[in-house]
Amino acid sequence: MEHFVVSARKYRPVDFEDVVGQKAITQTLLNAIARNHLAQALLFTGPRGVGKTTCARILAKKINTTAQTLPEEDFAFNIFELDAASNNSVDDIRNLIDQVRIPPQTGKYKVYIIDEVHMLSQSAFNAFLKTLEEPPPHAIFILATTEKHKILPTILSRCQIFDFKRITVKDTKEHLAHIAKQEGVEAEDDALHIIAQKADGALRDALSTFDRVVTFCGKKLTRKAVADNLSVLDFEVFFDVTDAILQSDIPKLLMQFDAVLANGFDGQHFLSGLAAHLRDLMVAKNNQTLALLEVGEDMRDRYLNQSRNYDGVFLINALDEVNQTLIQYKQSIHQRLSVELLLMKLAQTFDKTEKKNPVVNQETERKAQPIQPAKPNDNHPMPSPDGLENSTEHTKPEAEVVSEPEPEIKQVSAKTPHTKRVSALSVKSIAFQKKVSEAAQAQKKETLEMPQKPFTEQSLQQEWLSLAAHLKSKGSFNIASILLCNKPSLEKGKIVFAFPNKTMENDFQANKAEIVGFLSEKLENYDLKFHFLIDETAQSQRAYTQKEKLELLMRDNAAILDLIKSLELEL
Repeated sequence: MEHFVVSARKYRPVDFEDVVGQKAITQTLLNAIARNHLAQALLFTGPRGVGKTTCARILAKKINTTAQTLPEEDFAFNIFELDAASNNSVDDIRNLIDQVRIPPQTGKYKVYIIDEVHMLSQSAFNAFLKTLEEPPPHAIFILATTEKHKILPTILSRCQIFDFKRITVKDTKEHLAHIAKQEGVEAEDDALHIIAQKADGALRDALSTFDRVVTFCGKKLTRKAVADNLSVLDFEVFFDVTDAILQSDIPKLLMQFDAVLANGFDGQHFLSGLAAHLRDLMVAKNNQTLALLEVGEDMRDRYLNQSRNYDGVFLINALDEVNQTLIQYKQSIHQRLSVELLLMKLAQTFDKTEKKNPVVNQETERKAQPIQPAKPNDNHPMPSPDGLENSTEHTKPEAEVVSEPEPEIKQVSAKTPHTKRVSALSVKSIAFQKKVSEAAQAQKKETLEMPQKPFTEQSLQQEWLSLAAHLKSKGSFNIASILLCNKPSLEKGKIVFAFPNKTMENDFQANKAEIVGFLSEKLENYDLKFHFLIDETAQSQRAYTQKEKLELLMRDNAAILDLIKSLELEL
């Protein structure tokens, strides 16, 4: 019986050109050798199975190879490999340091490859520092690790660091296809793609998986056989599930999920696969992101065709729902129900109109903006309480006035029809715009017909006092007090009034509808304009309520408080 050699060893690269997926690093090492710029301490770091130890061995052989070197020479006496996982003590490092002093018997360099160097103890690292910083001219150290963050900074600073990257699915699949051809194995493209995805960037894992599925399937690898052997949910499952979502077929979705569970997969596995499938549909909708779709050519066409049936907003929302369910899955008491609820929600929220018309004509999709009523003439504003022409000035005690710009006048007529969103091109919209235009004209006409009788400052002050009395009779003592704190004046057709503070002005503005309505009616002028000031000196002139007057009397005369108590009066 012939001895079987696993593919990871049988097809291990013997030259830098054979290394898969690390072109930048291998080219840098070749240039360093050619230009004699090779550092004496190198650190190869990266995930498992990406070629760190392989590149270290190739480098060790390259630097000792000359024009006279025989092809079968492997320089075994010049290469020393140390597994730091099992040789991590200070004594192991001291033995290594003693060997470093001895020059090579053949070749030019002694190469020391220390694998899993992060497993060395701190004392071993410290013993190694001096030798690593100043090694003899014939010694080169190559350290390899999967966990660079565990290595002491003092070690990192003495090494030239090479970061190996994960090998892409495309590069892994191409390498597997090459090996399958060498082995006489007929493999479907999708079958190799599943193996490459399962390897997660580690080529050694991909080769081990390839040997396993070849043992199971023989000389012909199919997508279904590989998926069954590797316990991977087939692509077809998710295409069927998303088709059922497209049709809003809840019973079919529940039966499909039941079949997944019956085949031995758990809900978390299903959710992860569904999220990946929806993500692939999302990136397939745009030519710029199509390169992110790591699938075979045939499968790419299927993703492109199915992605046309889905709206991008739905896919984003669906991805968010699946992600939330995936996060909450482990904490769920009824895990199966949580997945079934998700599937039902996705089926019910899918917009059937969008799925039938993935590309909507822009003319029919456009919606009209709300139609605004026409603005009245600036010379004849509406007699609305909101039609005040306000401008507030802050006056210092010395009566220095700083003017602020007048805010924009906003006028709203009660007779303006209620606006609504309608199509700009529909018959209804034309009739609606006509109706709004007619209402605006009627509003303008009504404004011009309202009285705008001139009035004097004396009549203004008289009606101002009437207004305060009116407010008191209604129980609005606070607003009445604000009106009585100062007298209004008439300047250039504007009613000027000074408030003691900003708070009082805000209270006035909150009740301006009633104030303006009362004054407009009494003065027979519906074109009132206001100009407000803040005059802190007016604070002492404000009117007091009955309660405030009593409090002032009690504060100045304690006998009043005693009288109230003796007569048992209630305030």
